[in-house]
Amino acid sequence: MKFATLPALFLAPLALIACSGGGTGGNDTGTATAAPVAAVTPPAGRSWAETVSKTEQGYVMGNPNAPIKLVEYGARTCPTCGAFAREGFKPLTDNYVASGKVSFEFRDYLVHGAPDLVLTLLGTCTTEAAFFPVLEQMYANQNGFLDKLQAISPAQQQALQSQTPLQQVMTLAEAMGAIDFVKQRGIPEAKARQCLSSQARLEEVAKPTEKATQDGTVTGTPTFIINGNTVPNTVTWSQLETALKAAGA
Repeated sequence: MKFATLPALFLAPLALIACSGGGTGGNDTGTATAAPVAAVTPPAGRSWAETVSKTEQGYVMGNPNAPIKLVEYGARTCPTCGAFAREGFKPLTDNYVASGKVSFEFRDYLVHGAPDLVLTLLGTCTTEAAFFPVLEQMYANQNGFLDKLQAISPAQQQALQSQTPLQQVMTLAEAMGAIDFVKQRGIPEAKARQCLSSQARLEEVAKPTEKATQDGTVTGTPTFIINGNTVPNTVTWSQLETALKAAGA
């Protein structure tokens, strides 16, 4: 993704193209079931679900040494990703991450261009501890963001064409109600606007998308990877849970 071409990429996503790819890229997992792995007790006074750190491409929750490492490439305006999050985040956290058997890393993939970029910039404009709660709440409010996005008039879309990428980000953030959303979750407006106005941050949050696109890891969202292997044809919680169990969780 080259930022010289972002204005064109920004406007097409307003139609909200289909985002589901079912995890069809990368190396497919086999069908064999691994031996069950044992639960791991977290350090005293802590829980694995509260153990969060920033990675090179995203944020990871859980036991850093978990034998089963789950990665999701997801887009915050992708309806399929939203449906998975609303159904699957709680059981994934409560039943698998909390046991210490599974770590869960989320990597933002900007499948819808600017709208995803807006929410990613704001969703990473917080502390490590708040990353997953804010992510979950963004998915819970996804329809609200999408309704406001779809309400943008053709004239407003036309006006966006004369704006720089950073100006477009700010315009869409205001139109989607995203700044008010994060203000209600502890991010001051001044900080939110600063996060939306940084060219360096814009380029940083786009790197996972660029890398995963170039190397063929991701062809659609959500894409799930377990221990380095893409889980094929998986977009729902029940499908992913089956794969986690097969990996020994």
